[in-house]
Amino acid sequence: MRAVSLFSGAGGMDVGFKQAGFTVIAANEIDTHACQSFRANHTDTILYEGDIHQQMNKLACLTDIDVIFGGPPCQGFSVAGKMDVTDPRSQLIFSFADVIEQIRPRAFVMENVKALGHLEKFALLRKQLLARFTKSGYTVTLITLNAKDFGIPQSRERVFFIGLREAINPITSLSFRKHHASPPTLREIIAPLGKAGTLSNSKVCKAKITLATKPVLRQSPYAGMLFNGQGRPLNPDGWASTLPASMGGNRTPIIDEAHLFHDAKPWVEEYHCHLMKGGKPYSTDAAPKSLRRLTIDEAALLQGFPINYQFCGPQSKVFAQIGNAVPCQLAYVVADIVCHALVYPTVSQNDDYTRGQNMELQLA
Repeated sequence: MRAVSLFSGAGGMDVGFKQAGFTVIAANEIDTHACQSFRANHTDTILYEGDIHQQMNKLACLTDIDVIFGGPPCQGFSVAGKMDVTDPRSQLIFSFADVIEQIRPRAFVMENVKALGHLEKFALLRKQLLARFTKSGYTVTLITLNAKDFGIPQSRERVFFIGLREAINPITSLSFRKHHASPPTLREIIAPLGKAGTLSNSKVCKAKITLATKPVLRQSPYAGMLFNGQGRPLNPDGWASTLPASMGGNRTPIIDEAHLFHDAKPWVEEYHCHLMKGGKPYSTDAAPKSLRRLTIDEAALLQGFPINYQFCGPQSKVFAQIGNAVPCQLAYVVADIVCHALVYPTVSQNDDYTRGQNMELQLA
């Protein structure tokens, strides 16, 4: 099946769609470094580099397209940002709709942060967007998926707008049940790379780790704010919180190598216990040397990129490309469901998928 990728970034979503059997014939991305990464890994896809509005004529010439997929910028909708509807980037969801109206694929998938699909603040925006899709002849499903429910070691909730033209049986939450899988631990994913700074794990983040003078405590030692900056510690025996695009500095998550590689008692847990019992915060420079930031290669693996995936640009730009990506395995899951719906349009999407837990679903 023929697909087109929009707001492609470094191509993480493309990896998943290709794994599901789609041929991505064309893509569009504006960021220079992301374009370099995309070209390095997707040599069989034509990349239209630049502002999507300036590439609209080229995109409109594409024909016989089965699916268009992509994730317009989310900064204007993210709870981690200003949640500003007037942010120019927030209007790019309508640019996505422009391409859909021009090409009229059999299906589309638009990904974004959970807030866009749920918050009352964006209700009017959602209504306007869905009205355009409906007017173009699509049955649209809004579904929120958490990456950790599909074998990905990261708690990362995202909303997907999935549209089918001439749909007989729309996609529902039951469609995703066959893909439900328990995630591996961080240890299982990143420990095989070896210690930070070694040949197989050389792309280290050197941002200094300092303790907060006024820690914010939560029940879990891996929540709250024990360190300066927003980089939280990760539990090697659990999964990661959402990896942000702002990694590369003091927002980069923290790993305890003594815990990861030598099964030492987790320093973070001991310090958290000390604070919870009323102990005074340690000095800002008291963090042990075994604590360090997540590396580029580790972050890429936690997003599901192939181990040999090539990233281009300075470290901050590479971290941004990784943090902005849709986890490849999650993209594969969605792509597989869409493929099934296109190949078997008269078969109920619920027939084959009868196991697993229900996902939150909102039908438009």
